[in-house]
Amino acid sequence: MAATNDDAPSAAAPHPELQLASLSTELARQRVDLMRLSRRDAPELTLGVRQDVPGRAEASRGSLVLGLRLPFGTDDRNRSLEAMALSELDVAQTQELRLRERVDSDIAAARDALRLAMVQLDAETARGRLLRERAMLLDKSFRAGETPLPDLLRALTAAAQADSAAARQTAALGLARARLQQTLGRLP
Repeated sequence: MAATNDDAPSAAAPHPELQLASLSTELARQRVDLMRLSRRDAPELTLGVRQDVPGRAEASRGSLVLGLRLPFGTDDRNRSLEAMALSELDVAQTQELRLRERVDSDIAAARDALRLAMVQLDAETARGRLLRERAMLLDKSFRAGETPLPDLLRALTAAAQADSAAARQTAALGLARARLQQTLGRLP
């Protein structure tokens, strides 16, 4: 049996874990770019209301407070932030690479398991066919009086067991296909 086309990875639907890792790497890359573009803290504008109550006989005074803070710090202040962003990028890229390797090896293992299940199904089907043919020949021989009943019953039992083994192997093939689909990131 040949593998069907539905076990080939499609470019339209990449693995969900790989998508998440790619997004994490892109986010870390954007943080590094942001750190390189803005090496200083942003200016701050503060606005406040102040009310002074001096004493009993005097009226209270209200005032509006406006503050502007312009950071004049050097790049040395933000080196630690830039180093942290670079380390996050390195970690994200490493995790994405390791995840990609793991997913690729899982897909290869699932494809090998599918091929093995197909080969085993072919072998079980051939075995069942041969044992049924043997049982049919022993039945003819039994009817002619040349074979004892226990030999015929053993042959019929072996043929029935081979048929059930082929049915189990068909189920195992379906499971292998489902596992491959799941490994590819699709629901079976």
